[in-house]
Amino acid sequence: MTRFVPAHKKHASTDAWLWGTHPVLAALDNPLRRCHRLVATAEWLKNQTAALQRAMGGGQALHPQTLDKNGIDALLPAGAVHQGVALQTDPLPAVELAELGDAAAGLDQAVVIVLDQVTDPHNVGAVLRSAAAFGALGVVVQDRHAPDETGTLAKAASGALERVPLVRVTNLARALDDLKSAGFWIAGLAGDAPVTLAAAGLSGRIALVLGSEGEGLRRLTREHCDHLVKLPQTDLVESLNVSNAAAVALYEMVRR
Repeated sequence: MTRFVPAHKKHASTDAWLWGTHPVLAALDNPLRRCHRLVATAEWLKNQTAALQRAMGGGQALHPQTLDKNGIDALLPAGAVHQGVALQTDPLPAVELAELGDAAAGLDQAVVIVLDQVTDPHNVGAVLRSAAAFGALGVVVQDRHAPDETGTLAKAASGALERVPLVRVTNLARALDDLKSAGFWIAGLAGDAPVTLAAAGLSGRIALVLGSEGEGLRRLTREHCDHLVKLPQTDLVESLNVSNAAAVALYEMVRR
């Protein structure tokens, strides 16, 4: 599976804060990020000097402002675990669904993750992290029922928000049809599916669809799937967390 670089589009005007070592360094290393202000403790700057220089090598021209922990706390939401560093930045430019299809063109194997109304930013961030680890082309979410690209999501993604496109669509069912037109088979993960993901033997371009934390796949989403598959598990738990299920499913796709 091959990662692609999305086309550069106009940035949104609203800036936000990212925090934590991995999200901040990854954002500074991302040429598509427009960064404005970097604040860090003296200890963080001392310990991360080499990593910061590598990240800034991509063209970011920021001079870190040294603040103590309380000073950084005051800039961020309550409870933000910032590890001594935060970055004020514009949101990433939008990525269109068609770009995933373009990226898959010519590839024998490709995987895209589709999230059906997964609203927890920690879960979406963790899915992005697994997508980066296992080489998925992107993660697709429904715009109205997905979290914004906040510092909380970026922290959970641990840098993967900069490396895996998060594609927002208005209509998920239409997006699944568009992925089919781009040569993807649509496989929905459902606990009541007749066959496991491994036994289904899926290959080629696959869009793995995972449902929300509570309700799972919606009826209309299920109807747009070419296959319904499940993960093998004992009856000791009702279901896996959506981000854990995504990691297991992606591993299975890569393993084969």
